[in-house]
Amino acid sequence: MAARPLAMTTDVGSTDPAVDHLRHHASLHPDRPALIDDRGDAGVRSYSYAEFDAEVDRWAAAILASGVPAGSTVAWCGPNSAESMAITHATRRTGTIAVPVPYKLTVDEAHYIVANSEAALGWADRGYEGLLTADLPRLEPALSGTEVSLDRQAPQTSMLLYTSGTTGRPKGALRHQAGAPGQFGALLDLLWGDDPHVYLTTGPLYHSGPMGFAMRSWLRGSTVVLQHTFAAEDWLRLVDQYRVTTTFSAPTPVRRLVNLPAEVWARYDVSSMRTMIANAAPWTQALKRAYLERFPTDSLWEVYGSTELSVSAVLAPADQLRKPGSCGQLAPGVEMALFDADGVRITEPHTEGDLYVRSAGVFETYYRNDAEFEANNHEGWQTVGDIAYFDEEDYWYICDRRSDMVITGGSNVYPAEVEAVLDECPGVAEVAVIGLPDEEWGEAVHAVIVAADPQRPPSFSTVQSFARERLAGYKTPKAMSIVEDLPRTGSGKVLKRELRERFSVGQSEA
Repeated sequence: MAARPLAMTTDVGSTDPAVDHLRHHASLHPDRPALIDDRGDAGVRSYSYAEFDAEVDRWAAAILASGVPAGSTVAWCGPNSAESMAITHATRRTGTIAVPVPYKLTVDEAHYIVANSEAALGWADRGYEGLLTADLPRLEPALSGTEVSLDRQAPQTSMLLYTSGTTGRPKGALRHQAGAPGQFGALLDLLWGDDPHVYLTTGPLYHSGPMGFAMRSWLRGSTVVLQHTFAAEDWLRLVDQYRVTTTFSAPTPVRRLVNLPAEVWARYDVSSMRTMIANAAPWTQALKRAYLERFPTDSLWEVYGSTELSVSAVLAPADQLRKPGSCGQLAPGVEMALFDADGVRITEPHTEGDLYVRSAGVFETYYRNDAEFEANNHEGWQTVGDIAYFDEEDYWYICDRRSDMVITGGSNVYPAEVEAVLDECPGVAEVAVIGLPDEEWGEAVHAVIVAADPQRPPSFSTVQSFARERLAGYKTPKAMSIVEDLPRTGSGKVLKRELRERFSVGQSEA
């Protein structure tokens, strides 16, 4: 069956690839704030549209002066900054491809991305120069802001985004930010409406979500506020000071926000928030309720997507508590389908299958790894390995990644389901569920827990009893470990591979 998309309007002009949107808005309202790089006590750099347009031209002129041909890759590395945003725009104006290198990686990991992407130029913020290989020519901005010819301008911003690497070495997903004309215009209409807004980065710009929505903000002539690195109270300050209306966030920053003391919250006004876009990893119902206690109740939207597939489904504010566990209905211009193990399409509600997506927003390929792309393609549909189902109202539900599924005693257990239950358990701040080798069961369900109070962690008997009252016996954890923090990728996803490696040697409380 074909699931129906959310109601939408189409603004083709808002994503017309023939238009340099930054320059277009610079000519229409040159004095409007385009970018605010606010580092608190370290200072604030603000750019109007005219000023930021000239700044982008400086970087574009430097790329052209280097002599690299169109289609070359340009790496940048560092926390959120005006430079990283200007370089990303400059690559579009010069027909090159931006490659964000996560600054939280080890030297070996970062050098792998530089080499794998075949970077021709690189820029690193102060203190992060070592994350770029020594032989990589360095990009320096031009001294003048002379307007750059658009002869080489690419129709859309091209980026080589390296996936989180939850199952091994990251893969470079080559994608274009805008998708088809109209597709993202309709999505922005749905999430933001027609008026310009103030977008705050929540999380690093090397992740596709924060960067993607920042870039799309300029399609609408909006203002982007950069937080250099996330700090919870400073984030509240930025929302209050700049009357921020929208952001995109993984669950971890929001957990830190809602856990701030009441006296901290009393110092800031967050009533301006109109659209909080929840993504990167699932938000639990407990976290959603905590958010809705502090922010406007109609501000919470959730999107399902990935670096490779872009935004595929949207859950509207009215459905956040009405449809627990759902990631929503189809995003504008997107088709989703389920296939069974034999490649037959599933058409019945509440029937699990491998989730595939088809849209103009799907990435082009994995860089230097077309075989991996083809392995995840089924007759024009693309997957990232998620298992899902839909209900009678065409709302979609993500069970989990197939690679994280636990098979215990011949039964399939989806960690996300168990985690959603244990997230409500008293004494549990965060939880990740994994499968560990077990002689009797093949795999045993294992809960890795961050205690709300490290001095008084919940006992295994408490956690197991809580789960047994709410889950089938085979889904109940057979062992548990307490940790100070969960290992995560730069985008906020839990690195379950690391947890499986760590606890497979028996470091657990049974």
